[in-house]
Amino acid sequence: MELARLRNIGIAAHIDAGKTTTTERMLYYTGRTHKMGEVDDGTTTTDFDEQEQKRGITIYSAAVSCPWKDHTINLIDTPGHVDFTAEVERSLRVLDGMVAVFSAKEGVEAQSETVWRQADRYEVPRICFINKMDRIGADFAATVDAIRNRLGAPAVPLQIPIGAADDFEGIIDLIDMRAIFATDDLGAEVEERDIPEHLLENAGLERQAMLEAVAEQSESLMEKYLSEGELSADEIRGAVRTATLNRSMTPVLCGSALHYVGVQRMLDAVCDYLPSPLDMPAIKAADARKEGVEHSLSCDPAGPLAAMVFKIVSEKPVDLYYARIYSGTLKASSRLLNANTGDKENISRIFRMFAKRRDQLDRAVAGDIVALIGPKGVLTGHTLCDAKNAFVLETIEFPETVISVSVEPKSSKDRDKLFAALRALEKQDPTIRVSINEETGQTLISGMGELHLEVMVQRLKSDMNVDVAVGQPRVSYRESVSGTGTGRVTFERHIGGKDHYAEVELRIEHRKHDPEQANTEIDNEVTDEEFPQSFIEAIKLGINEASQSGTLGGYPVIDWKVTIASAVQREDQSTELAFETAARMAFYEAMREAKPVLLQPIMDVEVVTADEYMGSIMADLNSRKAVVRETQIRDEDRIILAEVPLSAMFGYVTKLRSLSQGRATSSMTPLHYASVTEEEMRALVG
Repeated sequence: MELARLRNIGIAAHIDAGKTTTTERMLYYTGRTHKMGEVDDGTTTTDFDEQEQKRGITIYSAAVSCPWKDHTINLIDTPGHVDFTAEVERSLRVLDGMVAVFSAKEGVEAQSETVWRQADRYEVPRICFINKMDRIGADFAATVDAIRNRLGAPAVPLQIPIGAADDFEGIIDLIDMRAIFATDDLGAEVEERDIPEHLLENAGLERQAMLEAVAEQSESLMEKYLSEGELSADEIRGAVRTATLNRSMTPVLCGSALHYVGVQRMLDAVCDYLPSPLDMPAIKAADARKEGVEHSLSCDPAGPLAAMVFKIVSEKPVDLYYARIYSGTLKASSRLLNANTGDKENISRIFRMFAKRRDQLDRAVAGDIVALIGPKGVLTGHTLCDAKNAFVLETIEFPETVISVSVEPKSSKDRDKLFAALRALEKQDPTIRVSINEETGQTLISGMGELHLEVMVQRLKSDMNVDVAVGQPRVSYRESVSGTGTGRVTFERHIGGKDHYAEVELRIEHRKHDPEQANTEIDNEVTDEEFPQSFIEAIKLGINEASQSGTLGGYPVIDWKVTIASAVQREDQSTELAFETAARMAFYEAMREAKPVLLQPIMDVEVVTADEYMGSIMADLNSRKAVVRETQIRDEDRIILAEVPLSAMFGYVTKLRSLSQGRATSSMTPLHYASVTEEEMRALVG
């Protein structure tokens, strides 16, 4: 496989924008499948899980590979529902490019913004495909404006639609100035024609706008455009590619995947404009053995091996580990180092995945995305490498959980089976958290939303054969500090026939929340060169462990900075255990002094409704303590954008359905955490 002709891309969008249908058409037109599946029939290639087929939504990201015009496209179809945003997060972390799909009727929606921010965070080049041009209410120009205004993207249409809704017929390619139509029932054949006379003037204006945007990408192109008033098709494509790679331009295409229009030209654009692994900058990797030393790893099959595991699928009899290889060559039947844990791991087999089908490989090279069998102690975000070159790649950060339910086995003999199943779920899904409520003894699983937990519980019952009783959903609160506090603890204890001594002073303060970075920080002011580094690491471990349960209700503590102000050891008596324990106690002491606060998740809620239901829906939102940011008009629909506490949103979809006779829709995404009122705090923590 020639790396310059490889494309590792993801398809991402809001739910129901048409990602999976678009993927299905791509697989058919590239010859990888011989029959198109349909989402409504539960027959698509990438939605092969039973729950995906029943619900008609994508839950798990699925990898497929397909050929197109001497290129190989590794494609990951990602979920559009916010509850499964971790699947998008980890996919974008390892992909080189993205196709963002938008519905021409709904435009930019809540999850569209979330996905776009994720792609921004990982600096992923992308192209936009405005889908569903055949839908009533489709508006290409309004969607392009929304991409520019709501997402801040430098969107430049390379195509425009011919008609819209029932009048949608095809597309106009502004680079070649040709009209393109599907010519058979499944759209496998396309026909190019001259642009119809009545569309020539508008197409000319749109092309002029495109040429101006392209010419701005370089001085030489601008000079030619100003002197000649024209650029060649090759010059345009070359400039668009360069601008897409450096993210100074976002090409916009259009069509209708359901009705077979525009997909082949979108495949062309993937090959023409999105990067190969060779186009991506060298990835930074920390040296696992030398603190502060960093390496740059380029996409070179002959280089030192570095691969990141980004997804784990718990299967019987063995788990499947998806990995992106950034450098070097990975061989089957090899033994590698897990640089995050220091343990050795066996790689027994390597597979190229096509949804649930596996094609076995002897080796995989830099740029590849493959699945592995053999590792035991590897988790999502871990780096596999050669023992002689120990690299640690930047791991994947996942959002905080916002909701939890209690689960208990219906028979006592299933308790061990339940904990084994929960450990498997945690390993597979990094946004699942399992904990024990110390007061009630209940087992809690926390996740990203009601649907997320519903799917996980169903997996426990159907896939893992554990019959469980499930409690009512509850909010996953967090704790933080509003001021500054100091904790000083001397730990002196005789344990196991040995004296343990440590003295630790910590200072805690509030750290402003930044969704782009970790929300905790530990600073060390201990400058004594004689003080062992192992004791500092033990103090940090104690701090991090203590932060998992705060002083108000035992909730995890976020948005803090802790400074290790001082640490005193005693010869022959100080131990790592003593410093870890002292740090834990000092953290709680400092937190109690720093005015602890209880935080609740606030959701970004978007409701789309007909005008006649607007009043009752607004009144209901007000009763839920919503803060309405704005209302918008989109054709005949009204859009409400509001911020609402998650605790007030349980069962909202059902209520909204009854208020609107089933016609209104809503979506929620976690926005931030905010303090609860004094009254709410008393009710929650006493």
